[in-house]
Amino acid sequence: MPGSHPLLPNLDDEIVSMMLERIGARSIDELFSDIPENVRLNRGLRIPPGQPESTVRRDLSSRLATGRTPPSSLCFLGGGVWPHYIPAVVESIVSRQEFYTSYTPYQPEISQGMLQGLFEYQSLMSDLLGMEACNSSMYDWASAAAEAARMAVRVTGRRKFLVAENIAPHTLEVIRSYVEPLNLELESVPFDHSTGRVDVDRALSLIDQDVAGIYLENPNYLGVLEEEIGEVVEEIHRKKGLAVVGVDPVSMSLLRAPGDFGVDIVVGEGQPLGIPMNYGGPHLGIFAVRDLKLARSMPGRLIGATTTKDSSKRAFSMVLQTREQHIRRESATSNICTNQSLMAIAASAYLALLGKSGFRKLGEVIISNSHYAVKRLAKIKGLSVPAYGGSFFKEFVVGYPRGTNATSVYRKLAKIGFLAGYPLDAKFGAGQAGLYCVTEVHTAEDIESLAEAIEEVL
Repeated sequence: MPGSHPLLPNLDDEIVSMMLERIGARSIDELFSDIPENVRLNRGLRIPPGQPESTVRRDLSSRLATGRTPPSSLCFLGGGVWPHYIPAVVESIVSRQEFYTSYTPYQPEISQGMLQGLFEYQSLMSDLLGMEACNSSMYDWASAAAEAARMAVRVTGRRKFLVAENIAPHTLEVIRSYVEPLNLELESVPFDHSTGRVDVDRALSLIDQDVAGIYLENPNYLGVLEEEIGEVVEEIHRKKGLAVVGVDPVSMSLLRAPGDFGVDIVVGEGQPLGIPMNYGGPHLGIFAVRDLKLARSMPGRLIGATTTKDSSKRAFSMVLQTREQHIRRESATSNICTNQSLMAIAASAYLALLGKSGFRKLGEVIISNSHYAVKRLAKIKGLSVPAYGGSFFKEFVVGYPRGTNATSVYRKLAKIGFLAGYPLDAKFGAGQAGLYCVTEVHTAEDIESLAEAIEEVL
């Protein structure tokens, strides 16, 4: 059928009408009906017609320059995406075309470089977390946590799962979405609003023979360290359930590995390990198990090391892929159908580059900077810093004076070049408060500038 756009036939009105009729839609706009009206643009792009590419590019660059993004704005935001320094070596490695053009190793025999890189990632992450096996890899922290909840159900055959109330809100929403088809009962474990830590006594009382597992975060969404996870792990094991803990991998530079106190499944976000913030993605979901017996129930892939047939060379192979697209079909443990291979390569390059001593030094600098920031902000009249009494790593909550609106503070700070103080939900019990993050990238001058900015907007 002839069309008005010979190289783009699907732009022809008659063809478009035929396709819409075939699928039962009245218009193209109807195809996007699941996108809420309040987030739609509802107008054309403000690009002058008929302009040279150079003019359009300059115009767009000028508009984008008005955005409040690092490095033009100082970023003190965390809560799932954190500002960390990425060594040039990491960027150089992941920019090699052998890595960035490789989707996923469907043909292991010709993907040895990628397979080795993923094997190194698994090895480094397992060592860091004190676990037996780590997959390679998942979308992000939230999806990994949700898959862990589903895995606990598969392994135990039970229909109740406990979730701490002080985890990231977006993680909780993803968990709910993933477990809804299972008719799994999610039960909340409250936390102490004075310390920010999980109420261990309440957690112990909720664990019974019907509980498949429990999910905690350490550090939790509030930046507070959960110092009594061991008691919870022991109790869930007595009841034959699984302990799942979410971690910021950078905190492992100073904290005990979860595997050291018996955690069954560790999930987390690999973004701090050499991955840019990049407007919220792509990320790297970490998923590791303490016991190899759990590996077959784990979603994703495992890469193993072997030798060539004549044993003359080292070789790598995909030893497990529990996904729906291949031989397991409806018996698959997950519907995940891709992975974050390039992000895993970045994480392995980052960890290998820093080494054990460098990684520990990184954690020490973060602890030093974040605690210095708390001391400085505590000098501002009316602030409660930190708002929770528990020990913290790189994130902390700042409580604002009575009558102050946290969202207003957040927006005012952004207008003057500071991305800081993400407003907390009321459920966290800190009143009007903001979540702040300080890492190795922040200097004493940056922190002083932040303090002055907060004084200005209050």
